[in-house]
Amino acid sequence: MNPYVQYMYSYPHKTAYRRLRGISLEQYVHYLKGGGNGLYVHLPFCQSKCGYCNLFSVTGRQEADVSRYLEALSRQCIQYQQLLNSVQAEFGELIIGGGTPLLLTEQQLDRLFGMLQKHIRFLAQREAVIETAPNQTDARKLGILKQAGVTRVSVGIQSFHDQELRALGRKHQAQKAREALHLLKAADFACINTDFIYGIPGQTVQSLLDSLKEALAFAPDEIFLYPLYLHPGAWLKQRGRDGEETQAFLQYQHGSAFLKSAGYRQDSMRRFVRQSGTRPYQACGFGTSLALGCGGRSYLGNLHFCSPYATAQAECLQRLLEYEQTKDYTQITHGILLSEEERKRRYIIRHLLIQPGLSLDEYQKVFTTAAMEEFPILNDWRKSGYVRLQENHREQKAGFLSLTTEGMGLSDYLGPMLISEEVLALMKTWKA
Repeated sequence: MNPYVQYMYSYPHKTAYRRLRGISLEQYVHYLKGGGNGLYVHLPFCQSKCGYCNLFSVTGRQEADVSRYLEALSRQCIQYQQLLNSVQAEFGELIIGGGTPLLLTEQQLDRLFGMLQKHIRFLAQREAVIETAPNQTDARKLGILKQAGVTRVSVGIQSFHDQELRALGRKHQAQKAREALHLLKAADFACINTDFIYGIPGQTVQSLLDSLKEALAFAPDEIFLYPLYLHPGAWLKQRGRDGEETQAFLQYQHGSAFLKSAGYRQDSMRRFVRQSGTRPYQACGFGTSLALGCGGRSYLGNLHFCSPYATAQAECLQRLLEYEQTKDYTQITHGILLSEEERKRRYIIRHLLIQPGLSLDEYQKVFTTAAMEEFPILNDWRKSGYVRLQENHREQKAGFLSLTTEGMGLSDYLGPMLISEEVLALMKTWKA
């Protein structure tokens, strides 16, 4: 068994998206009525392309290129503003990802936050999240983030061993990561997240544990532990594949056990949170998230949309040019319309792979059907010990279907089994 089939961070994957016609944001903006929505801003600029990266990002861009992109982003904000105001849309969460957002200059960061504040309505107590990398983390830019009300900063450390960083194609050294973490701690953000990777060529269980032990000295609020995936479009080529999955899974088992013993609560296969108690249940529903920029993805009811998926530099640059030359950003030309069946699969994936799991009672309220009957595979997983049913006799509810410790570690093996044949066919026939 290969435990690393696919990372199910969303469903369906962008490679299942196709050309759409006759659809505009105006038809779907009602999903954003009121508050509680999420806004994602994509900044696709990086110092270099990491060896494992299959995200929409470009390298080698100059300050003028970024400024031109921000001009397009401003036009998109203005066009969206009127539609958002028509339903009094307010956003409770802002996520700025990439790319490496802090690759922007101080002036460009100021311009970005000013633009969003001018054209988008945010709740008074909104959460604001941004990604960074060690080489791009400095005190002045962190000051801008604090001034803008950023509450969570995620930094890609990946390893505290220079040899492992070189194997990944990372451009920072371990010492630079330490300096970045010192700056982040001094800035006193409400939440600091650190990312680490296991399954790196040459990495051992001990070297992974050494990196995690060093991370704990900075007391990050969250630690994400990712397996190394080498997707199509990533330039890093694996060598000697025999036994690599087994070694990576062993590293995961030791790494997750170590973090839990250090007081971190495991919410998913990847996410570890420094707080006691259990994770409160949060109904994900179907998501109401709007994206700005090229490469960001929006979720409005049964409509998911974004710019066409690309990973290679040439294709990404072409998509970037198309975005900057767009006249009407409210026209939706690429995405997918989810059927009832696909909405059910998405609902299960979004809940089951994150603790406390899938509320069978809530599922029945939403779809008027029983998840365990519609998807017999859930019963198979229960018999195999991958999931457990926690019944709630006091409230006479169906209870939660939750991953066991074994099932949690196999999330990237179990999750892909919920992909429908139709979506799988689209993914297999995708071409850049």
